[in-house]
Amino acid sequence: MAEFIGRTTNIKNYRKGFYVKMRFVHRNGRNHEKNSSNFFKRYFKWLVWISLSLYFFTSYMITSTNKPTTSLSKTTITSKSSRALYETNNAPTFLQHPKPEISRELDGLKIYIYDLPSKYNTDWLSNKRCSNHLFASEVAIHRALMGSDVRTLNPNEADFFFVPVYVSCNFSTVNGFPALGHARPLIASAIQLISNEMPFWNRSQGSDHVFVASHDFGACFHAMEDVAIADGVPKFLKKSIILQTFGVKFRHPCQEVENVVIPPFISPESVRSTLQTMVVPEKSKRDITVFFRGKMEVHPKNVSGRFYSKKVRTQIWQKFNRNRKFYLKRHRFRGYQSEIVRSKFCLCPLGWAPWSPRLVESIALGCVPVIIADGIRLPFQGAVKWPKISLTVAEKDVRHLGKILQRVADTNLSAIQRNLWDPSVRKALLFNNEIQQGDATWQILYSLSKKLHRSYNRLRLDNK
Repeated sequence: MAEFIGRTTNIKNYRKGFYVKMRFVHRNGRNHEKNSSNFFKRYFKWLVWISLSLYFFTSYMITSTNKPTTSLSKTTITSKSSRALYETNNAPTFLQHPKPEISRELDGLKIYIYDLPSKYNTDWLSNKRCSNHLFASEVAIHRALMGSDVRTLNPNEADFFFVPVYVSCNFSTVNGFPALGHARPLIASAIQLISNEMPFWNRSQGSDHVFVASHDFGACFHAMEDVAIADGVPKFLKKSIILQTFGVKFRHPCQEVENVVIPPFISPESVRSTLQTMVVPEKSKRDITVFFRGKMEVHPKNVSGRFYSKKVRTQIWQKFNRNRKFYLKRHRFRGYQSEIVRSKFCLCPLGWAPWSPRLVESIALGCVPVIIADGIRLPFQGAVKWPKISLTVAEKDVRHLGKILQRVADTNLSAIQRNLWDPSVRKALLFNNEIQQGDATWQILYSLSKKLHRSYNRLRLDNK
């Protein structure tokens, strides 16, 4: 007689998916052929074994042939589903949908995207603002990678592992700004989950894992610089790669981690809409000389007791708000992009952090950005020749802004504007739903392709 016992896979034996263990039990001193009761027992056990075998076999075949999806998934990683996902992805015959050939241009770069429970990412999208505000690059990058051929569904062939956690969508009910108090515990929870369920974090201590920190001071996760510096980068992220909007040329605790500086998110649809609905004036006929709309404190000391913008915006307001060449507005206006299109120079002073979304909007709409943020490190300097398309004014020289800009207007403004209208410049700073060669997500992937020395998989292959 034979007993057959079906068992689910053990995590140490994840490649086999399942096995059916058969145990033979020898019965001495019985005549089973003559015993009708034993005959039916044996028949019944054979029937159970055949049923279980068919069940496991068909389940395996269905899973193996299931097609991958390119939309943001809400599949929950649990101890059973994650292992099943891992085992299925490990199958050598697993095929992906054909996608634009970007991976080949980037040294065969492959990225595995963790399929985290929806509480870490897609649940936040119930607020439409989450995918459209200036910190929304965390959503845009995730979405673009999901539909790219850089994405691999087999983690064993991945160079990097993307961890899609949205931390910038917890908007305050008081002031409407993103609250970041939940960011550290949320990311820590995601890391604990992936390190418990799969082996890839533990084998490299996260050095080939990629996160997005698209807010004021990046991986320090706080909007106030003094607090951000005191907190520093969390220990659990110290060895990872951070895609962050914050970057400076000097030593700073919030960039003491491997990082890629990325642009803030500006909706490409809004830019296209503005350019299509507005009659874009010729360079020489833009009727606003110097433009800025945004927060400018009349008294530089903020209610928090800190000096907003290091007093720079207050100085601009106090010095130039009555100057006819300066179009300065302190209040919000939904159609402000139409004002940018009419402007020759667009001021991009620091706020709490050095970077500003005005930088991207100005370039996308043909206005020369005037960067006032000492030591700022700008994104994608290999693709965007910043000195040729922008002006940089030291914070201490803000009071001379009128003379500086007049000198440029009288000399080389036309040359700067000509460089600014190069389509590749605008493209490099905008995130598209699907990756296009040269766009912001492509620039990120290009930067990662230069960090393949951090890939555990590449190192393993090189050492063979």
